[in-house]
Amino acid sequence: MSKDLTYLEAIREGLLEEMRRDPSVFVLGEDVGPYGGAFGVTQGLCDEFGEMRVIDMPISESAIIGVSIGAALRGYRPVAEMQFADFITCGFDQIVNQAATLRYRYGGRARVPIVVRAPSGGNVGGGLYHSQNPEAWFIHRPGLKVVAPATAWDAKGLLKAAIRDDNPVIYFEHKYLYRRAKGPVPQGDEIVPIGVAAVRREGRDATVLTYGAMVTPSLEAADRLSKEGLEVEVIDLRTLLPFDKEAIFTSVEKTSRVLVVHEDVKTLGLGAELSAVITEERFDHLDAPVMRLTYPDTHPPFSHVLEGANLPNADKIADALRKLAAY
Repeated sequence: MSKDLTYLEAIREGLLEEMRRDPSVFVLGEDVGPYGGAFGVTQGLCDEFGEMRVIDMPISESAIIGVSIGAALRGYRPVAEMQFADFITCGFDQIVNQAATLRYRYGGRARVPIVVRAPSGGNVGGGLYHSQNPEAWFIHRPGLKVVAPATAWDAKGLLKAAIRDDNPVIYFEHKYLYRRAKGPVPQGDEIVPIGVAAVRREGRDATVLTYGAMVTPSLEAADRLSKEGLEVEVIDLRTLLPFDKEAIFTSVEKTSRVLVVHEDVKTLGLGAELSAVITEERFDHLDAPVMRLTYPDTHPPFSHVLEGANLPNADKIADALRKLAAY
């Protein structure tokens, strides 16, 4: 059984089901209580679970994450909302120096089952502090898991998996997708496993590795190129750490050409790591250098026109794939 939900509704449903299933799960963040969150994700949760399980916090990301870590060590499963992913930097020390290292420091005897929800991404005219994609900062840190759903189905399933995981999980939910991405979402206890990519489109001539809001324009570009005789395989990574090397290598061995597409900036983004791993471990299967199409190394502007010029889109992806195929 499934029903059509928006990406935002799927996240809410995942939270609702996990809070009903497990009384140790609670939500905390800025304005997540009676107000229902800046984007409405937590709307209605306070009515059902009360203010002891849907907790409004001060404007202090460090406090929100610090409280989450302490609660996790006492047996709870907190889901912390960053109002915008950009401000996760205010809690950076708590995530990378505390949450990420606790299991190691305690010799595996401690669990840190926290989820940090981070509304990220642009194409919404949010400007400098409300449009960033900071996933690469956390992919660099051992001890964390990082996910980035692209569909309503995965938004729910990955959130449920993250809440049940005994490790800290950074859950990047793309703001542009909240009310634009809509599709079937399973009813019941359907989990999308962390660490498993999804092949969104089969192809033989080139591979696109992508995630989040870039999945849709990648599929659009692949459909266009199919009319030109170029069949592109599109892989939605879904999990950024640990990423699914088996799925990536299987596709590389089939197509021999790879384009990585992400909305994060180019320098030291996930595309750099994917390119290095593919080159190191599957060089003999490549017929062209691994290419990257990303946001330029600059800040997000307020102007929709300028932001649109910076963002990868179907036209840019199709042009990059033509260049890759012709190499």
